[in-house]
Amino acid sequence: MTAYTSPHVAPATWREVVGRVFAVGVRRRVDWVLVAAVLVLSAVGSLLVWTSTHTPEDPAVAAGYVQRHLVHLGMAVLCGALVASVDYRAPRAYAPVVYLLSLAGLALVFTPLGEVVNGSRGWISVAGLQAQPAEFVKVALILATAMLLGEPRDGEHAPTTRDVVFALAALASPMVMVLVQPDLGSSLVLGAIFLGMLSMSGAPVRWIAGLLGCGLVAVLCVWWFDLLQDYQLARVTTLFDPTADPQGRGYNANQAIIAVGSGGFEGTGLFQGEQTSGRFVPEQHTDFIFTVAAEELGFIGGVLIIALLTLVIWRVLRVAAGCEQPYARLVCVGVATWLTFQGFVNIGMTLGVAPITGLPLPFLSYGGTATIATMVAIGLVLAIHARDRGFEHA
Repeated sequence: MTAYTSPHVAPATWREVVGRVFAVGVRRRVDWVLVAAVLVLSAVGSLLVWTSTHTPEDPAVAAGYVQRHLVHLGMAVLCGALVASVDYRAPRAYAPVVYLLSLAGLALVFTPLGEVVNGSRGWISVAGLQAQPAEFVKVALILATAMLLGEPRDGEHAPTTRDVVFALAALASPMVMVLVQPDLGSSLVLGAIFLGMLSMSGAPVRWIAGLLGCGLVAVLCVWWFDLLQDYQLARVTTLFDPTADPQGRGYNANQAIIAVGSGGFEGTGLFQGEQTSGRFVPEQHTDFIFTVAAEELGFIGGVLIIALLTLVIWRVLRVAAGCEQPYARLVCVGVATWLTFQGFVNIGMTLGVAPITGLPLPFLSYGGTATIATMVAIGLVLAIHARDRGFEHA
């Protein structure tokens, strides 16, 4: 009697078996909670971009914004997936190149290719396409700082003074170039990223205390010598007294607070917000997109968005806590600091507890460069989670 074999199923070769096992292993090591939270936030952001740009008189305007946003989002997801699919040590190997390219991008804004948007010369415009190099600098700074602080020399268990000095030099160049644009918001994000990574690198406490002290002295000098631009000064003073000039310097802050308050507990409903449809809040599809969520989705929607963003940050920190390599851990800390600081400032400025800085809300605001840079950062975290040896037995 001969053994029965199915005529429809060919026996798998050993290469196919190994490939299937490898694919299953990789899938199991993907942080699907992080991926799901990011995708849900991105979907909500697309919906908010649609309703924030919708006008009954000309629906084609909203369609154009949504189409461009979805294209940007698709490119961002693709870039993030590509980064997540490679060994996280590959970006580390090219960190100096990425850093230098980011500085070159910042330098281009001061050439004829540069374009002034909202008082800041921080954009590059080529053939109708715009890019903001400061967004990619955030990723480059994370990679460079992790390389300098996360790889102690033989016999060392923490960054040395030399390492910290080199890291400060890596921060200084893009920080100065961003401040000259001027883009105070992005410079604050760069400073927060560096301070967060330095704090978790094991560097001596005196360095952290010294940097905080220098930052305080710098703020006092800027204020004392009146180094802020008029519009920047107005943003700071409005934070303490938004009712002082409701039709002038306090207009943005006042309208944002009104929009947030008008949503109530359950919200007015999508496309039903009077503040949103009346365009009373400027830049409501970018910097002030949280006002759209608060008005049309209400307190419930706003809390859910904050909860999802908090979930993303927690998952990134969870990856950092499980890392075996200091370099990988610092990359995750840098990404978490970036999302935390920028999310707090963006939402805070709509609630009147933070100055208006022009920072987009991660995963929700309309934009191309910012969306791609943020997704690349998430891709780095996913790559670390999939391949850092500390997760092999998780």
